[in-house]
Amino acid sequence: MLFRVSVRSSYVAVENSDLIIDSLVLFAFIAIALRSDRFWPLWVAGLQLTISMSHLLKAIQPSLVPLAYAAAERFWSYPTLIIIAVGAWRQHRRSRTSPQFGIGPATPA
Repeated sequence: MLFRVSVRSSYVAVENSDLIIDSLVLFAFIAIALRSDRFWPLWVAGLQLTISMSHLLKAIQPSLVPLAYAAAERFWSYPTLIIIAVGAWRQHRRSRTSPQFGIGPATPA
């Protein structure tokens, strides 16, 4: 119930602060995806793009229900966090099993 009350008081128009933050995060994820040789940054950038598109949809359709706008903006954040955690865990595992995948120069064993 508290979530619905807070959503009704906000998300009635484009949330400018969220738009700025989501745009900066999108550009950062795109930069990481372009430099990475892994696949997971592409997924993260794509999910962040869907989050950023929620702002565009609200700007195009101002009568969009605030709860739908809030859900569209927040929903993909959780899969994004899961993908980042799995990608970081797999990188850590790769760096422990093979020094050539570690960060920085490999040390001779």
